[in-house]
Amino acid sequence: MNHPVVLIAEDDPDIRELLHFVVSSAGYEAVSVGDGQAAAQMLAIKHPAAVIADVRMPAMNGIDLCRLVRRTSGPRTGVLMFTADVLQHDVEAGMQAGADRYLTKPVSPRRLLTELREVLASKKSHA
Repeated sequence: MNHPVVLIAEDDPDIRELLHFVVSSAGYEAVSVGDGQAAAQMLAIKHPAAVIADVRMPAMNGIDLCRLVRRTSGPRTGVLMFTADVLQHDVEAGMQAGADRYLTKPVSPRRLLTELREVLASKKSHA
């Protein structure tokens, strides 16, 4: 049985490891990278069902990564923006770039998985 691929783009190694553990423990195939440029490369290789992207990353920020996902995958790939910043202009920029959800750190594993499942279900129903 194929498990949906979830690409995690987070520059903090501790947070990246935790997200990878939570996502993979829930039965998804988690692929983790430390910057936006590596995430962009993985988009073409893994074709993820969803991307969890930190807004503030080196090489390519999460907003630009979200725009790239929308250009290359259209609406079929879910995008969850993930950040410690709760600045309104960042939230608006993320949503304008095509993000499906905007989560602030810290987020509980249960909340993250609930949001991820909802995004994946909405993408499946529109496929």
